[in-house]
Order: sequence, then C-alpha cells, then structure tokens
Amino acid sequence: MKIGLYFGSFNPIHIGHLIIANYVAYHTDLDKVWLVVSPQNPLKPSSTLLNEHHRFHLVELAVKDEPRLRASNIEFSLPRPSFTVDTLAYLSEKFPTQQFTIIMGSDSFQNISRWKNYQHLVKHYPFYVYRRPGHEIKETYGARVEVLDAPLLDISSTSIRQWIKEDKSIRFLVPDEVVAYIAANNYYK
Repeated sequence: MKIGLYFGSFNPIHIGHLIIANYVAYHTDLDKVWLVVSPQNPLKPSSTLLNEHHRFHLVELAVKDEPRLRASNIEFSLPRPSFTVDTLAYLSEKFPTQQFTIIMGSDSFQNISRWKNYQHLVKHYPFYVYRRPGHEIKETYGARVEVLDAPLLDISSTSIRQWIKEDKSIRFLVPDEVVAYIAANNYYK
C-alpha cells in the first residue's frame, strides 16, 4: 500500500489543508493520505499551538467521512521536537510493507536542506510537492519529486486563529463540525 504523509501543525485544520489532502489522495497513485499532526515543528514557535490532542481531534473530525484520508498522531509518542526523518524511520520499521511518500508545499520543499538528515529523506522517499505561488522548485536536491498543481486557497491557520480572537465567523474556512467543536471548547480565544 502507498501512503502519503502530509505533515502539519493543523492549528487548526482548514479547508485548504483538506483540499490538498483530498486532491493528492485522488490524483496520484497513493492509496491513502495520512494527515500527521506534528506536536511541535522545530522550525516554528510553539507558543501559539493548541494542545496536540485537541488539534488531532479536530483533524479526526474533519476527515472522518473520507475513506482515503486519515488523521495520524504517530509523532505524539516520538521524541520532541518532531523530525520527519525520525518519524519515517519509525513508520518504516513499524509498517515494513507500506511505501511512504512525503507530501508538502513548494515553499516547504525550498527549505528541505535545513531539515535534519535531509539527504537520507531525498535518497529514500519520494516527494509529492504542490505548487505554492512565488515558490518555484529550482533545486530538487536529488529527490524524486513529482510536482502537483493542486487547487490552492489563500487561507491560513494564523488568520483563522486571529478571526476567532476577534469573534469573526470562520464558517466555510473549516468544516462545520470543526467550527462547532472549536466554539464549544473556546479554543483560540
């Protein structure tokens, strides 16, 4: 089975994330896409992060009715901060019959050389990279890269958190169940 790993803080998950995950699940040779909730991204500040278990639950709510998408909390049991190379080593050992592919935006791929042991990643794992405006892929670092033209929305989790603080509606930016759960639990206030 071919599994795409779409890593993110998902703080919170929004329609843009889901469109990309769904597009990759149905427009590539992958059987499933796992949305891997990162407890802590080593390249981002953690001060604005909602608790990882809450973020994971929001991802579960968002993907529960889509058979090719799955929420994953695999990094919760691994050392912090989470490094993709360590997560993939763990997954490859735990699921030796699965083939893993890394899914990311071209903006993140431009920074791949800053990642821990990126040479191992580019040598051993394929990448599906979706285009982000202003971030063309000029260097592949020897990776097997398939560039995708997934539909993109110009929305961000940062904006959504700000709107929640300002008591503005986030309807249509995140799935309805996620909106309701965020409101019921006073997240991001």
